[in-house]
Amino acid sequence: MRPLTAISSGLLLAACLLASGASAQTGGSEGLSPTLSAIKNAHTVRLGYRESSPPFSFLDQANRPIGYSLELCEAIVEEIGVEVDDPNLKIDYVKVTSDDRIDAVLQNKIDLECGSTTANSERGKRVAFSPLMFVAGTKLMVPKASSVQSLTDLKGKTIVVTKGTTNEQAIQAADKKLSLGLNIAVGADHEQSYQMLVDGKADAFATDDILLSGLIVRHKAQDKFRVTGDYLSYDPYGIMFRKGDPQLSAVVDRTFRKLGSNHDLVPLYNKWFTARMPTGERMNVPISLQLEEAFKAMDDSASANN
Repeated sequence: MRPLTAISSGLLLAACLLASGASAQTGGSEGLSPTLSAIKNAHTVRLGYRESSPPFSFLDQANRPIGYSLELCEAIVEEIGVEVDDPNLKIDYVKVTSDDRIDAVLQNKIDLECGSTTANSERGKRVAFSPLMFVAGTKLMVPKASSVQSLTDLKGKTIVVTKGTTNEQAIQAADKKLSLGLNIAVGADHEQSYQMLVDGKADAFATDDILLSGLIVRHKAQDKFRVTGDYLSYDPYGIMFRKGDPQLSAVVDRTFRKLGSNHDLVPLYNKWFTARMPTGERMNVPISLQLEEAFKAMDDSASANN
């Protein structure tokens, strides 16, 4: 596990990124920013969702998008409705992948990306992020019978990563640094990467630890696979949206502060990470101290300041 100082500096970076939408570009009809003006005119907010990132964003038995990130986005939609004076905004769910999610924001295909996206400084140059909603890190999924305990045990072997993820970058960097000679295979999404491990086409699958655990639970594969290794990256998650729209950024921030002040953030976390999910599975992942502290910082209520 990383030292607390490293985690704290990472949390500070994630907190700074939420302000990355605060450059120019205001205006639009009725004093609204371009994004909010377009939402008001269309009476619709477009939410980008992932098909295989449980419990953040995935499909239920009826193929409807559900998850922790989507509930946060739906709360933001309510606050957008207040901002644009339209309490009956519709939601258009748009499928995105790890590879095209940033472009979907940049190309105005979605208004909010509601998945499992790491807020880092490189991405912060192009897009904006909400306050911190989760903290994860790259680990390995391997077959239960495998002798692999760490990345160095995979020297000369095949590891699969999902295209367009920070995990892909972390594995490439570690491979170069440690001279492991890894054969790095790439899956189009987490489900495909998982399937490559199932089919024996890879010796390990590397992505965020919580996503690995979510896939194991979702596939009821606790007797087949395990998560192992030290953290190979630090990944603070946020809701992603267009940079340069301070009015939308303020709405997103206000949503998190309302949820924090109403003490709704921890119960929402518990709904998806400790209780049984609507699809029947249970993650059993208690909230981390770092995330709990981040949620407390969102509490603007009088009781929090007493």
